[in-house]
Amino acid sequence: MADTKPLRTLLVDDEPLAIERMQILCARTEGLDLIGTAQDGESALRLVEALQPELLLLDIAMPGMDGMEVARALEHATLKPAIIFVTAFDQFAVEAFDVAAVDYLLKPVAQERLEKALTRVTEQIREKAEEAEESTPWTEEFWVPHRSEVIRVAAEDIDRIEAERDYMRLHIGERSYLLHQTISNLEDRLDPARFIRVHRSAILNRERIAKLRHDGQGGWYAEMADASEVRIGRTYLKKVKQIAGK
Repeated sequence: MADTKPLRTLLVDDEPLAIERMQILCARTEGLDLIGTAQDGESALRLVEALQPELLLLDIAMPGMDGMEVARALEHATLKPAIIFVTAFDQFAVEAFDVAAVDYLLKPVAQERLEKALTRVTEQIREKAEEAEESTPWTEEFWVPHRSEVIRVAAEDIDRIEAERDYMRLHIGERSYLLHQTISNLEDRLDPARFIRVHRSAILNRERIAKLRHDGQGGWYAEMADASEVRIGRTYLKKVKQIAGK
């Protein structure tokens, strides 16, 4: 735990003596930064919102809102802390993992057992961070109907997209598929480093653009690698020219 940043931790327990014991234990535990305490579920939720802890050391049996209710209330929180239940009762263990608790500690908590639980939390946070780095906000594939099938189309394979009324036609080599989608919504889903909108009804794969052509009468066209041409709308012309450094 020495090489990791201490976990911002909120301690929740309705018994003052239990809080005092856990405060002492936390002070002796490397990798844990105790930033606050709460003695009931409602206060815990307010402090989670205000302090945004990374970890809750959460008692279960409390008057009013108990620990399980606190955990369920946080299930869809934007910045959901990891939860370690700390309780004197063992009958809630199965229910604890139903709300995605990282660990379940029985009182009195041994320091070694707390450190083991913290290691699990640290590993979980690291894994989530790695997943976030690897994930992309852009759509990587589409499933499109074709005859009696639904076909997977990789976004990177699409040459160009052209609007046809309420549908988008995805051109892939000599084939094309219709997708029920608006062009604005599709533009928002595609990686702008890979695709560029050149007209109110056309999006092109940047890698498939072979050249830009002026027709001598004020009109500009993008010629694709397959020799097809797509007219460039005036609204989009400046951005398209940037591809050629113009």
